[in-house]
Amino acid sequence: MDSEWFVYIIEAENGRLYTGITKDPVRRLGQHQSGSGAKFFRSSPPKSYLLKAGKFDHSTALRLEWRIKKLPRSQKLDLCQKGAFRRFYREWLRLGS
Repeated sequence: MDSEWFVYIIEAENGRLYTGITKDPVRRLGQHQSGSGAKFFRSSPPKSYLLKAGKFDHSTALRLEWRIKKLPRSQKLDLCQKGAFRRFYREWLRLGS
């Protein structure tokens, strides 16, 4: 079973938020910091993870990433508060993802 995927939100030094998925959060942050990750970070390097949630299968992680990317910044920040992602995920499942 492919259940090792994480959904994450990283804040860049300029305050912008980046949402993605990965199988290895430590490696992925290193890629973003070294410049070999997403082009998003070319203008402002990543500061830190605001959210790391897992472990999901690949399909679920992709769908969660898509849903989170649609949220406005304020809701993404709310999602990073303790316990908020769990509530978001339960509601997402209840609504049929």
